[in-house]
Amino acid sequence: MQVNMLEAKSRLSSLVAAVENDEEVIIARNGVPIAKIIKYTRSKIASPGSWKHKVSYTTEWNSTATNAEIEQLFQGINNETAA
Repeated sequence: MQVNMLEAKSRLSSLVAAVENDEEVIIARNGVPIAKIIKYTRSKIASPGSWKHKVSYTTEWNSTATNAEIEQLFQGINNETAA
């Protein structure tokens, strides 16, 4: 549904009720849409530390061999054809 600004000011509670019923509300100024009211959903971002003890990693990430391999990747050198 689309409503103009003045109507939205006077009908805010009924517009929020419409949004609660999964309806999308567009607010317009002089017939031009400028805002959308949609139902709020919680973001699904994991809390800090939630991956602790779930992912393993190696301490060799800064080794000479790893750095050489990364450098070759940046230079576009393919290990399979270089060997």
